[in-house]
Amino acid sequence: MSGDVYDERFPDNFYRGVIVSLNRATLRGMVRSDSGREIRFQFPYVEVVGAPIGGHAPGMDLLHVGDRVGFDVGWSSSGLVVTKIKPL
Repeated sequence: MSGDVYDERFPDNFYRGVIVSLNRATLRGMVRSDSGREIRFQFPYVEVVGAPIGGHAPGMDLLHVGDRVGFDVGWSSSGLVVTKIKPL
């Protein structure tokens, strides 16, 4: 991953982005970084900061399309994925 993909970090060292899709039926969504890259996430493999622990998809109710968020990424067998989301 090149250094020009992500320029500025959100407070607490998160990247900045916007939720561009969220499918509550399949528990999947996508974040678009401020640089324009779209990165997928899927419950239960993403942590929503501040969400209560437990349940089917903890923190999904805190997320909505169009929300500005902070996020972190990691690698999976299918490529780059969002691992943590911090709602504003």
